[in-house]
Parts: sequence; structure tokens; C-alpha cells
Amino acid sequence: MPTSRPPKGQPPRRTGSRQPVASSRPTSQGPRPSRQELQKKSRSRTYRRRRIWAGVLLALVIVVGWLTYSLGSALTNPSYGVSYSARFAEWGREHYIGPAITWAEAEWYKYHQPPKGGKPPANAFGGKSQSGTGVNPTCPNALPLPPTIKSPASPVQPGEGTWHAAGRLSAGCSSLYEAFLRPDSVHTSEVVGVVWMDTKLLSATLYSGSQIPGGGPFKNSAPIPESAAMTLTSAFNAGFRMNDAQGGYYTDGRVIFPLVPGAASAVIYTDGSITVGSWDHGVSMSPKVVSVRQNLALIVDNSQPASGLSVSDNTKWGSTLGGSAYVWRSGMGVTANGAVVYVAGPGLSITALADTLVRAGAVRAMELDINADWVQYSIYSPPVGQPAAPSNGVPLMSGMAAGSAGPSRYFANWWVRDFFTMSARYPANGTMTTMTTKPTTTTTKK
Repeated sequence: MPTSRPPKGQPPRRTGSRQPVASSRPTSQGPRPSRQELQKKSRSRTYRRRRIWAGVLLALVIVVGWLTYSLGSALTNPSYGVSYSARFAEWGREHYIGPAITWAEAEWYKYHQPPKGGKPPANAFGGKSQSGTGVNPTCPNALPLPPTIKSPASPVQPGEGTWHAAGRLSAGCSSLYEAFLRPDSVHTSEVVGVVWMDTKLLSATLYSGSQIPGGGPFKNSAPIPESAAMTLTSAFNAGFRMNDAQGGYYTDGRVIFPLVPGAASAVIYTDGSITVGSWDHGVSMSPKVVSVRQNLALIVDNSQPASGLSVSDNTKWGSTLGGSAYVWRSGMGVTANGAVVYVAGPGLSITALADTLVRAGAVRAMELDINADWVQYSIYSPPVGQPAAPSNGVPLMSGMAAGSAGPSRYFANWWVRDFFTMSARYPANGTMTTMTTKPTTTTTKK
């Protein structure tokens, strides 16, 4: 049979048998799983997915629950600060987000720096002056009244740097004086407060907190009891948290944190007297020592600001809000005749704080706590024969932590930071021969 030709223009067709094409499929397959087996595998996969999601949700609930409890407790805890932002910052630094907190504070501070120039607020320098360099004629056994503090700013404003009496009397004498002045010649609208305390008329006590220093309970801890409130004249902040203080803590005959040689130290003795010095270089342990609170190094020594102070330092002398060198600061010093001076205010650099302490007569001084929520000095003026209380206390400066509510923190059991008090040695209407409380004569262990 003749073969047919392909149409013109097309290639010829191939003839012969077609070659088999190799298949990629296996030549044999196992039995297909049954519907029941497929359903079982599907249920198993669904179960595993549900368990994973349940674990994730449980972990999320635990984290959110812990966060709600932890942060919520901090935000409602007054001991973490006055403002919610301060409480959040304290909580954040305790929970490893300190760098983020510091960055946020730095951004805030860019737009809230202390003003340069300007005038202080009206009536910023207190009331009538009771300044003088001689002995108060009605109190011949008291310390001589301090001279007016010379302001570094000019022209000097009326009443600037002059002293006026405050607080309850001791043996009919004023034992505490306050003055106000500008701390430097640049920030001339800023005003700081200074308190001069007569240690012949006042005795000191260190009150320990439950968190600072930790390791309680302690004999003296907030709230101030009514028995102590009967003679209380003032209460004020102590130093940094112990992990930042670079120093130790001693009270109740116990070393709570090891005392550091060379550290700035506030030392209280069995007779209620207090001094400031460098540990083991002027002050040291003895049977008469009741309490020692250390904080950094001296900022004033031999009546001069300590060497190495820098106006721009914002780390050596405490981590400040937003890394600023000009913040709320406080410090305490001792004069040549044993009086205690306290300085506090906003917009203070470490150099301005030291300079103001020197101007107030300090021969040795130390920095205490810093930043707005922790700097607080309260003065109490109760009626004769009545105890000090929040209702008869006022802050040294209205802008201090908690404002008018500041004097109440020392009477609250939630206050967990340590602080100092100064109390009248003699009845307000008594004489210097009748003490309000008998000084302790118990010895402490070295």
C-alpha cells in the first residue's frame, strides 16, 4: 500500500514504533491512608497547634499580669516619687530599661533647661532678718548667730542671704535659721534655700528606711513616732540609694553596708551631736558613734570646694535628670563651731552647691540626694507642748518634692528612704538645764 505523502511544506512523518517514555512516578505505590488515618493526623496537627497557641497565650497572660502588678504597684507607690513620671522612671531603672529612661529624660530636658539671667520671684528671700555675728543675748549658751551669706549674683537683692528664725524653740531660743540666695551669677532667677542648725540646742537622729538601706527592722524608721514628734524641729533627706552612694551605712550597732575609707560621712554620736568628715581621715569608729551615713566624697574640705569638681559633671556626683548638670541638689556641712548647714534648690550644679555651702560657713560638706522628687527639707512649728505633725510643718521651699505635702512623708509608714531629723534638746519654754530627752549612753560595737 503506497504511503501517503505529507502536505507540501511539512516535514515527513516518522515511521516505526514509538519509544516508551520513562515515567518519574514510582512503578509501585503503597496503600493510600484511610480516611480515619487522615482525620487522626489532622486532629493531631490541630491539637499541637492549639497547645502552642495556648502556651503563647498563657505566657502572654503571665507577662501582662506581672507587668500590670509590678508597674501598677510602682505607679501607686509614693515612695517611688511624687509624679507618675518619676515613679515610672524608678521602676524602669529597676527593671533594666534605664537607658531608654535616660534617653527620654534627655529629650525632655532639652526643652526644660534652667533659664539664664532674669530676676528672682517676688518675696523670694524670706521675711525679717535676724542676722548677726554676735551671741544671741537671750541665749548666751547657744552658738553665735551666723553672718549674712554673700550672694555670688549682683546686684544683691533686698533680704538676699539674710537669716530669719524658723521652727520650734529650744530653751526659749531659736535653734534653726533659714536664708535664701541665688547660687551663681548666671542663673539669676533661680533661688536656693539654706538652713543653719544650732547643735547646742538640737540633737540629730538618722532614720533608716525599709528599702534604704535595707536589712531592717531598725530602732528609728518612718513613721516618726509621737514620742519623737514632741521635740521634732526638722526632717530632711539623706543620701543616694546605697548601690549609688559609693559608701557604707552603720546604725543600731550593725554594719549594714561596709564603711568605705575616704567616703564623705555624716556621723552621729551618743550625745546627739553630728558632724561631717572623710571616713578614717578625720572621723572614725568609736564607742560613741551611733550612726554613719556615707555618700560619695566630700565636696567641701578645709573651707574650700574640693578639688576635681566640674560644673558640667553629671555622673560622678549622681545620675541627674536627663543627664543635666543643673538639677535639684542638696548638701549638708558642718561649720568651724559645730553648727550644721543644709543647702538645697533647683538649677544647682555640683560646683554651685559646694560654693553655697562654703558661703554658708561649712568647713566640710557632702552632697546628699538629688533630683526633684528626693530633695526635701521640712520645718515644724507646733504649739508649745504639742507634737510636730504634717499640719504644722512647711517645706523649706515651695518647689520642693511634694510641695506642701512634703512634711507628711516622714510620718507615713510607706516612706522607705532614710532621712535625718533635728530635735530640740530642751523644752520650748524651759531652760538649758532641763533636757527634753536624756542622751543615750549605750555603747555600740565597732
